[in-house]
Amino acid sequence: MPADKPSIAWQPFTPRGVAAFASASAGRLLAVQVFFGLVAAASVIWFLDANWFPVINKAIHQLPGQGMCRRGRLEWYAATPMRLAEGRFLALAVDLRHEGLARTPSDLYLELGETDVQIFSLLGFVRFQYPVGWVVAVNQPDTGPWWGAWSAPLLVISGMAVVGMLMVMWSVLATIYFLPVSLAGFFMDRDLSLGGAWRLSGAALMVGALFLTASIVLYGLGVLDIVLLGIAVGCHILVGWFYLVAGLLAVPLHPAAAAARGNPFNSPKH
Repeated sequence: MPADKPSIAWQPFTPRGVAAFASASAGRLLAVQVFFGLVAAASVIWFLDANWFPVINKAIHQLPGQGMCRRGRLEWYAATPMRLAEGRFLALAVDLRHEGLARTPSDLYLELGETDVQIFSLLGFVRFQYPVGWVVAVNQPDTGPWWGAWSAPLLVISGMAVVGMLMVMWSVLATIYFLPVSLAGFFMDRDLSLGGAWRLSGAALMVGALFLTASIVLYGLGVLDIVLLGIAVGCHILVGWFYLVAGLLAVPLHPAAAAARGNPFNSPKH
């Protein structure tokens, strides 16, 4: 029986597109993953620049003329509690005793105390003690110029961190998924090697990542709230599982299995 010509792996949006990566090179999968990682990084950079950085910039302008964090304590020379800046997505305040008088309903609230910083969100809050060895200026004359010089590089660093984190996460998930996928392919008589199962697993994650990227953009535009964004985070995993199963089903049969099954449309000759 003539073998089907393998599809060229270039897009993971359809089951056959995902299945094509099983017979593609690892470099092809890497190129596609880097592209999707850059798209995700661009959405995060846009979100930070449009929604977080303006709040931080406003908060820095509200800092007093003197202030320092050193020896594990915040030296604050202004009124407290003091709300520095707030927005729908982020709020910053100083409350040395964490009395709760400056808190806002922002999705993320960061509060500087005398010996620690507390971060509140829908998931609860975490507390970090100031490192004893750190000496950090917490005043407008010093912090303002530093922020002006580093805000743009911080956006670039954030984008690079997103790409790196996604590449690591996709590799780890593909490593977790490929053995069950390979075993399922064996029992389904699919033409799928161990390496092909790993590449298929990695490609199946791309649409879920794109779904999450779109959700971040919609959240930044105000279409989704923080609760719906959390639901989208869970749904993007389900999207990856769907494409994982659909891609496996789209992998061609092993040539030996296809020959054994025969062609039901051919009638025997006499």
